[in-house]
Amino acid sequence: MRRVVLCGGVLVLCCGCAAPGGADEGRAPGAPTGVTAEAGSATSVHVMWNALSAAGAYEVYRGTTKVGDVPGSAHMLDVTRLTPSTAYVFTVRARDDAGRLGPRSREARATTPAAVAADRSAPSRPGGATGRAAGSRAVQLSWTAATDDRKVVSYDVFQGGTKIHSVGGGQTATVVTGLRPATRYSFTVRARDAADNLSPASAAVRLSTAPGADEGRDTAPAAFRAATHRADGAYYIDLVWVPPRVDGVVTEYQIQLDGQPATSLLWGGTPPRDEAAHSFYVGREAGAEHRVRLRARLPDGTWGAFTTERAVTTGSPP
Repeated sequence: MRRVVLCGGVLVLCCGCAAPGGADEGRAPGAPTGVTAEAGSATSVHVMWNALSAAGAYEVYRGTTKVGDVPGSAHMLDVTRLTPSTAYVFTVRARDDAGRLGPRSREARATTPAAVAADRSAPSRPGGATGRAAGSRAVQLSWTAATDDRKVVSYDVFQGGTKIHSVGGGQTATVVTGLRPATRYSFTVRARDAADNLSPASAAVRLSTAPGADEGRDTAPAAFRAATHRADGAYYIDLVWVPPRVDGVVTEYQIQLDGQPATSLLWGGTPPRDEAAHSFYVGREAGAEHRVRLRARLPDGTWGAFTTERAVTTGSPP
């Protein structure tokens, strides 16, 4: 399979590259992708990244200082004991079971809010918590905003008694991915202010994922279209899509051509959030019929659902 790295708008074709998220024997893991940082309070930042299958553990850095070790089964860390009103830069490195340390990820930046003196008042309980299954491996959650005498800085999402995610204080919805098919889950949400006061938990949202392995239908890229064009005597397939609406940044996609993986796209610059496009070579024969579809690697490291398959014929009008 070919892998295309999109770096600042420049296409670099990597032939024989290691599969995304993997590592060849004797090589260190690659750099984690999709790293995000969100202030959780005046003294903490929530860092997340895409999981790597080759990682036995992760190291999280604030600037050049290592601030945490995370097992390979996890892909997030709350960095605490920070200074209010301060800008921070975070990176993540993967380490395999042999101890080999991979390169640093792209930088993720966050600024902690100002501290509020003598604030001992916790935010109110988030209300109206609800949700729905999005296929067999994802759920969508939403809630009404909590109130605080100062300001709600973030919301923590819990699965049972374990914190699994955090979003900004202006956000009242999220998508939880990487779940198991045909499994019942319970989620709650708690609001946090700049002084790290935590609200009571919302009402529990109990959901069951669908049976099967559809990978979450709502995690598929939307508005997927395919056409062909001819240039310099060769034919190309042109794809356009809208990235799936999930928490975090989608940096990687896989294109399947005629039922087989064809190309992996990895954005090295700022990935598109509204509409993405890509063209790739399919040969010089006119009248050749092809089937094409696309899926995204989600911010938690799992693959989302494929788009609906589109059929195109080289040399035919769009």
